[in-house]
Amino acid sequence: MHIQTVYTLASVIIISLISLIGIVTFSIQEKKIKKYLLVLVSLSAGTLFGGALLHLLPEAVAKNGFTMQIGITALAGIVVFFVLEQLIHLHHHHHHEHPPFHGHQKPKHIGILNLFGDGVHNFLDGLIIAGSYMVSIPVGIATTIAVILHEVPQELADFGILLYAGFSKGKAIFYNFISATISIAGAVIGIFLGASNENFVQIILPFAAGGFIYIAGSTLIPELHKHCKFRKSLIYLAMMIVGILLMVGLKFIG
Repeated sequence: MHIQTVYTLASVIIISLISLIGIVTFSIQEKKIKKYLLVLVSLSAGTLFGGALLHLLPEAVAKNGFTMQIGITALAGIVVFFVLEQLIHLHHHHHHEHPPFHGHQKPKHIGILNLFGDGVHNFLDGLIIAGSYMVSIPVGIATTIAVILHEVPQELADFGILLYAGFSKGKAIFYNFISATISIAGAVIGIFLGASNENFVQIILPFAAGGFIYIAGSTLIPELHKHCKFRKSLIYLAMMIVGILLMVGLKFIG
């Protein structure tokens, strides 16, 4: 088995296990979780921007330059992740229209929709990680770190959505984990696609870069702008820079 395959499978297994983080909410107050999550969100934004602009796009353009195909593929990544985020976050509208515990039936279909959208997202993560390791181990590690740091707050949010939709805590953790393991299927398919199609890497890298830029710029950064106290803003800025520097450091590995 190639070393890239081992790294790929290990990475997606770790990412799948992150879905179990919902267990920590059993013993930690929600206020404390939110406090630390925003620091993690800012770190995640830095790693996603850094991963896209320092690793994925440079590798995509190294062979033939920045072509029209690369630009369109990156834009496709933005559009696809926009659609997925819309699917995952549709619960917000329902939540405002029909507050829970006021005589309305719990919206279980929202939980199912969230699991579907998150499953597709996880499948794409697996493809992206597989493609990244095919370029080099440092690029694969950089991509994995960026995905992991984004997944922690995402999985906690997904856990909350499933609870709101009427799932028990045990079922919410179980179904969230099953959804997360779809990344393993994505990685396996990515490995086979990469072995059989030399264009796979050239497609998946700019696509992933577009997705990373979308998530960081339109999902994470706006969340940080909701908390504008000067001291907190400095902390978030510092953590974002740490995330970028982490991606810079990974350029010198290998």
